[in-house]
Amino acid sequence: MSGAEKGTYEGFTAEERAAMKEHAQETKKAARRGSRADKAAEAARDVLAKIAEMEGQDRVMAERVHAVITENAPELAPKLWYGMPAYALDGKVVCFFQSAAKFKARYATLGFNDRAQLDDGPMWATAFALTDVTEEVAGRITELVKRAVG
Repeated sequence: MSGAEKGTYEGFTAEERAAMKEHAQETKKAARRGSRADKAAEAARDVLAKIAEMEGQDRVMAERVHAVITENAPELAPKLWYGMPAYALDGKVVCFFQSAAKFKARYATLGFNDRAQLDDGPMWATAFALTDVTEEVAGRITELVKRAVG
């Protein structure tokens, strides 16, 4: 029986603690940056560097997701968010790419935060599992990010 089943809290996983540390470092780094243009350019470079660190299919999908988002929703600014490539509007994260390796998951995830305008009745998806970014998937991502930014 796991701690969750027993009703006891076992704390954060090593991966969750690492993500929180990455977020703290990202916040400190952003605070030290110069002009708004410098911040945006450096944040975009950070995202590309993080994607380049990924391995195998995670990297391939992250590159494709990045290209689709930046091409179809240029108002979204790339930035790191808990060590993940993310895309923000007015500084608030709208969507992000979580590699499968990030939390040792079976698949990568394209997630959307509250800022995304994906509302569809009383229930809608805010995260999507990715195993490949085919042309069909890229088209769906395009639709979602365009809708997310209104």
